[in-house]
Parts: sequence; C-alpha cells; structure tokens
Amino acid sequence: MIKHIISLILLLIAVFLSFKHGWDSLHVNDHPESAKMMADLGIKKSYVPVFGIAVILIGFLLLFPRTFFLGNLLNAISILLIMALALNAGNIKMALIEIPFLIMPLVMIWLKYPFKN
Repeated sequence: MIKHIISLILLLIAVFLSFKHGWDSLHVNDHPESAKMMADLGIKKSYVPVFGIAVILIGFLLLFPRTFFLGNLLNAISILLIMALALNAGNIKMALIEIPFLIMPLVMIWLKYPFKN
C-alpha cells in the first residue's frame, strides 16, 4: 500500500513538472532567465518549442499504464541530455541539481504504475 502511495505521489510530481517545464519552454520569451539558460546550454531558439512539446508529450505518456515505462525512459533521457549539455557548457552546478530529477523516473520504473494490479 505504501509503495502505491509513493508511486502515485512521484507520478503526480513528474506529470506536473513535465507540463510546467513544457509550458514554460513554449513561452520562453516571457521568461528571459530561461531563454538565457537555454542559450547557455547551446540549445538554439528554434529548438526550444520542439523540446517543450516533447516534454509535454512525455507527461501524457506517464499517465497511462501501457506507456508508463516509455514515458519514464524518455523523461530520464531528456534529463540526462540536459545534464550533458550543462557539463559541456561548464555548468557543473546545473548538472548536479538535475541528479534527483534523474533518479525520480528510475525509481518510478522500479515502483511500477500505481494503479496497476
């Protein structure tokens, strides 16, 4: 029972973060600090909406049992990509901040989908 509750809480957090980060990426012009961060990582301005849509789609994949594993896998890959870009740009602090967010989809895979028997 506790395992299902923890899995549900992590699922809600992951979906919320996916939607929030995706929406913020689609409206990056409203957030100059986000635009600067993306530029520092080497992400071109034309790729930012694509990344935002991909992150929103990952959030939807997490909601369904059949695509739960794929959504978590893509979520971990996107976080790993951000970490690699941060290290390439020399921003070690950002890469270290992403570590808990990288662990979260891996723990979710281990705990499995909360509503599946």
